[in-house]
Amino acid sequence: MIKLENYEVVGWEHAIRGMRNPMNSWDRSDTCIGFDNMQNIIDGVTQLYIGSNDHDLMMKLAKGGPVHAKYRRMITVYVDITAPLYWWKEFDTYKVGTVANSCSTMHKIHEKEFTLDDFSHEHLINQNIHLLNTVIDALNAHRVAYLNTTTDINANHTRLSNKACATLKKDIWWQMIQLLPSSYNQKRTIMLNYEVLVGIYKHRKNHKLDEWRVFCEWIKTLSYSEIIMSGVEE
Repeated sequence: MIKLENYEVVGWEHAIRGMRNPMNSWDRSDTCIGFDNMQNIIDGVTQLYIGSNDHDLMMKLAKGGPVHAKYRRMITVYVDITAPLYWWKEFDTYKVGTVANSCSTMHKIHEKEFTLDDFSHEHLINQNIHLLNTVIDALNAHRVAYLNTTTDINANHTRLSNKACATLKKDIWWQMIQLLPSSYNQKRTIMLNYEVLVGIYKHRKNHKLDEWRVFCEWIKTLSYSEIIMSGVEE
């Protein structure tokens, strides 16, 4: 399972201006931000209309690969991604040109009750769904124990010291952290750019994981994605 939400593509003006710096050809730029070719604002919303001159140059440079298409590095994408830990392990290969802020299992693993929908399980057979539910029950039992561990009178009618309470809570926390399956879905807000997406699409579009194929189909829906696809589809 993978979910991509709240995405935005920015930096077009800067990328196009920088793209034209080497040949001092700024006067040939014909891109409109917030206007169509008739210079009309569309529904009062800022929109992007890359002119034919700029588009032709973009495609020409894209065909030359990363060395020539440096402008792609300046087109920035922000997106919220929810995906299982086993997918994030592969995504973490992409360290250059990416920034991520994730929901924390370190600090927030105990915040809510675990349910089956917190895990990617669409390919599990019934027997393994039952096994995953058993793990979820164990996680929830540790969660309850974690929340109920305080310095007050406990179930054995003894008072725990602050130090003993902290030690016991950490021991219970370890049970949740090390028991957590890699199918657990984590949400991260990601910043990357079109050049990073070129590499991802090239190497992951036919990947065995469904999540990668869905991600690559999403790439194709981005504004002017042909400058990503150029030289890759072939």
